[in-house]
Amino acid sequence: MSNIINRDTIGDMARRAATKYGDKTAIIFRDTKISFYDLEREARRFANLMTSYGIKKGDRVAVYAYNSPYYPISMMGLAKIGAIQVPINFMLNAEEIAFIINHSGSRIFIVEDTLYPGISKNKDKFPTVERWGFIPLEYPEIPKGCFNLIAEMAAMPYDEPQVEVSAEDIVQIPYTSGTESKPKGAMLSHRSLMSQYHSCIFDGQYSTDDVSLHALPLFHCAQLHCFLMPYLYIGATNVIMHKADPFEMIRLIEKYQITHMFAPPTVWIGILNHPKFRNYNHTSLKKAAYGASIMPVEIIKQLSVTFHGLKLWNYYGQTEMGPVATILKPEDQLLKPGSAGKPVLNVETRLMDDDGKFVPVGEVGEIVHRSGHVMTGYLNDPEKTADAFQFGWFHSGDLGRFDEDGYLYVVDRKKDMIKTGGENVASREVEEVLYQHPNIEEVAVIGLPDPKWIEIVAVVAVPKKDATLNEKELIAYCKEHLAGFKCPKKVFITDKLPKNPSGKILKRELKEQYNS
Repeated sequence: MSNIINRDTIGDMARRAATKYGDKTAIIFRDTKISFYDLEREARRFANLMTSYGIKKGDRVAVYAYNSPYYPISMMGLAKIGAIQVPINFMLNAEEIAFIINHSGSRIFIVEDTLYPGISKNKDKFPTVERWGFIPLEYPEIPKGCFNLIAEMAAMPYDEPQVEVSAEDIVQIPYTSGTESKPKGAMLSHRSLMSQYHSCIFDGQYSTDDVSLHALPLFHCAQLHCFLMPYLYIGATNVIMHKADPFEMIRLIEKYQITHMFAPPTVWIGILNHPKFRNYNHTSLKKAAYGASIMPVEIIKQLSVTFHGLKLWNYYGQTEMGPVATILKPEDQLLKPGSAGKPVLNVETRLMDDDGKFVPVGEVGEIVHRSGHVMTGYLNDPEKTADAFQFGWFHSGDLGRFDEDGYLYVVDRKKDMIKTGGENVASREVEEVLYQHPNIEEVAVIGLPDPKWIEIVAVVAVPKKDATLNEKELIAYCKEHLAGFKCPKKVFITDKLPKNPSGKILKRELKEQYNS
């Protein structure tokens, strides 16, 4: 059967939503309302603009921007022509961005105006980029050598592109630091994301009548694929914030009668503690989601009381899963504190030892999944793809255990991932930067618990003989070479690091020592 008939893609999803929900408001951004009909029309215009610039099926287009309607519009538009969106973390530095752009082979690089100055002086680092797009949300003047995305789209016809797109085609390549020093491009197909949307809608109990607030970055799979895109799929209204700000979130909940919102625990804590919180009415908020780290039990209780019976969902997963794998539902928040819940609709989750054998209930093993959500593989990296898909399962790199009721608990990160404020930081990446410091003999980077960030990056360093090290200098050194969120917030100087007989640094001992 032809793929034109038997298909279910992101581009089809956008058209079907427009057909079903028409003039209903799909997106509100800075008080401007966009209907489902207009969202589809803008996606088509974006698709036709990219086609006019020579973008074909399989080509990559990078987007480096804060939140705006152009995130879903660009993804839906590229989906219609079989092209691929490469979202860029706006907290990365120019060198880190250049690696992603060049590794993905992105031919067009679309940049929001306020982010452009940070990379404009480094254009020579992006040899694969043929055209630079500019999103003028704040500044109307278009830099030389860039095209005005908004104006160019407005001049395009909104005919539906006639490109045959398969559910197995790749639609997005987000980059994840994973556990390696260099980020990996996770190839997500239409099939994997549509399967993921079905799970989120079912297990998250989404409703067409919901009004969902989207404040966290859309370059993240969580905000984009667990919430915004599934809610667009079912015809709900979505309020997009340009940047996350606790007070603005508080204000918008009342203004737009928000019924659903996602934020990591650090943001929920910031909202509850904001001095102006009680000046606004929040009775409309009935559903809330969190992820990236465990929510303290006292905060769960406080949220439930403060928001009058608010229902909470904890989402656990990772980019390669699209990203959700398990969810802890409202009725289990206090019964199973600290749990990541149970596998969602389209996911099967087990625990495995290093030999590919499943471990018994109560014992610790690596968390592995089988699912329609799973990525196709890592871009241009068959070796890491093979490692991730050993024994016929996707290997998360996290260690966990199941209790006797089938609830998953994540107990450690197999390869020393640190999650700080909802962001992934690979300890090895920070260590490789620090090992370039002339006064460092040995170094270990660990995650330590923190009341604000949940977990922080901490450095334990051994100076070279007759050399000195100090905290401020090492933090400043990291800031020269790494994105701010990857830099340590604490530095400890010591004369030696604990090791096992084979010479491996014992990071668990370091965590226990410096946590106390």
